[in-house]
Amino acid sequence: MAIKLASNSDGDLDEAHEINVTPFIDVILVLLIIFMVAAPLSTVDVNVDLPTSTAKPAQRPDKPLFLTIKPDLSLALGDTPVPRGNLSAALDAATDGDKQQRIFLRGDKSVAYGSVMSLMNLLRQAGYLKIALVGLDSGANPAIASPAAASPKASTP
Repeated sequence: MAIKLASNSDGDLDEAHEINVTPFIDVILVLLIIFMVAAPLSTVDVNVDLPTSTAKPAQRPDKPLFLTIKPDLSLALGDTPVPRGNLSAALDAATDGDKQQRIFLRGDKSVAYGSVMSLMNLLRQAGYLKIALVGLDSGANPAIASPAAASPKASTP
């Protein structure tokens, strides 16, 4: 409590009913500093020293082979519909048996992740291990998301 040093006519000091906020501000500032120091220490980081690469991006093949999984989970190799059971034979015919050729996998946004993974497992069982996932550029207009209108970019794993 603070005391007012003005005297009464009878010699008693009056009490001032005001709160001294200086200690309160000091405590708040100390807590702020503690949290500012402790917050970066509480995050979990995994230290990884990633190597740098000077490799240039791979050139896109002249005639890429696109495998598309549609919203109804049907498959198309290029523009030709392919049943899942004949996928291996259709890929062998399209690549002339070259299992080293990269397959560009396009999937509709509404297709579940598990369905894409099962298709990638089918490709692996068929012997095609070079798979590139295709997506639209983030700056692309979603209204023109059809494969013919948009130019897909491939990202290789």
